[in-house]
Amino acid sequence: MTDRAVKLIYFAWVRERIGLAEEHVTLPGGIATVRDLLAWLQARGDGYAEALKVPEAIRVAINQDHVPHGAGLDGAREIALFPPMTGG
Repeated sequence: MTDRAVKLIYFAWVRERIGLAEEHVTLPGGIATVRDLLAWLQARGDGYAEALKVPEAIRVAINQDHVPHGAGLDGAREIALFPPMTGG
């Protein structure tokens, strides 16, 4: 798998902890699934590590479709990360 560019969008406290609303990144070739992406992001710095310290709690959408953490990233142009939803 080759490196590929994607747009990452962060919502709510994920955005606040990372310090960005969105960014364009080039994913390394070994990043094949949402789970891989979250682990790679955690290693990018303290804000990422704090935002993603419980990665299984993060909800993810690829190209505006919610996906499980085992989902592949092939065809991903936009990946959004959301904190858990709270009821009300």
